Amino acid sequence: MNQSVNEAGASPRHYDIIVVGAGLVGAAFALHMARIFTERAKLNSLQNPGRVALLEARAIVPSASSSATTFDPQVVALTEGSRQWLEALEVWQSCESRACPYSRMQVRDGEGTGCIEFDAAEVQCANLGHIVENSLLRASLLKAIAEQDNIDLHCPTSVKSLRRDGDSTIVNVVDGEPLTSSLVVAADGANSPTREQMGFKLRTWGYEHTAITATLKTEKPHGFTARQWFTPSGPLAFLPLRASAEQSPDQARYISIVWSQTAAQAERLMALDKTAFCRELMITSEDTLGAIELASERLQFPLTQRHSVSYVQAGIALIGDAAHTIHPLAGQGVNLGFSDARVLTEELERALEHGSSLGGLQSLKRYQRRRKPDNLAMMVVMEGFKRLFEREELPVRLLRNIGMSGLNDMAPLKNRIIRQAMGLV
Repeated sequence: MNQSVNEAGASPRHYDIIVVGAGLVGAAFALHMARIFTERAKLNSLQNPGRVALLEARAIVPSASSSATTFDPQVVALTEGSRQWLEALEVWQSCESRACPYSRMQVRDGEGTGCIEFDAAEVQCANLGHIVENSLLRASLLKAIAEQDNIDLHCPTSVKSLRRDGDSTIVNVVDGEPLTSSLVVAADGANSPTREQMGFKLRTWGYEHTAITATLKTEKPHGFTARQWFTPSGPLAFLPLRASAEQSPDQARYISIVWSQTAAQAERLMALDKTAFCRELMITSEDTLGAIELASERLQFPLTQRHSVSYVQAGIALIGDAAHTIHPLAGQGVNLGFSDARVLTEELERALEHGSSLGGLQSLKRYQRRRKPDNLAMMVVMEGFKRLFEREELPVRLLRNIGMSGLNDMAPLKNRIIRQAMGLV
């Protein structure tokens, strides 16, 4: 891996694929494609495998060391499908000891008695998913990339401009030589400059919500259970954490929260002192885990739903947040992005087998056809949940609670929902 930006003035360097954005989704996609190129080179007795350039605008700062009482306040909830993919990439292994499995999930109506409980044992699985700190997973991905000879990490550098020239895309970077490739994959986030420069049309819906994240210490053990309360002002999620695989269940008393609130409510909550903020949390969570202490700073970020009208054009593909963003209430954002990356690699591998251009529209449109319906369906479901639990009229609340209790008693349907949410269907 080459982590320096080449000096300006040299002739353009060609790569088989250029990936813009070294976040979780972009890094995983780049690693997977580099591995595919390496395996194909071995299979076909080629001396030089295909090469990948990974561009990242922000300097990569080593993550602070974690401990039994210190966690990254930003976490991701990985489905079993995503975990299996990361394991196949040999990335999961270095995260496993600290990643927190959860075997149960409770979803409650904060304004009523409705409750749905999901249990991994009901679908003969050990866990429903894992909660992993962002910094831990990214460090594992970057370590694997550093050990991969056919990836060049250009960091920090940003894309100044892109343009198509025949079958190639020319990428002009800040303070570096131009790069060329038949395919550029944009994984540069919700406000993707690549998407904007290449003229992709975008549909946006303002949630008028702000998400607050933090790490908490609880009086009672979390029991490796993920919990969620829906209230008219927004959902609250308690996500379990653990410091190591050896930590006993009664010692596991740290959780990460994602608390989505209206902008006005979020501003009020962020202005509270630690004691008052924790008191509000205890009320909303119905004192489920007893007394609560803040164990990190509070972070907040506005929530907006975005969806690109198209994910692809000749020589360009969008994945992850560059293609779509979704409300975090179900923790599906990064999993949808990993699914994008996984499906795109499958279609590109098929193109390689048929001798087709990686930037050809035929392969890229197959990726779009496979991913767009699933992403849209998840967005519609999440929007429906949000709107349903915002309603405070008594008839709606009654029907909502009856529906939740009824679903909880319908084992076959509930188990299918579990497997779908785990990414195993």
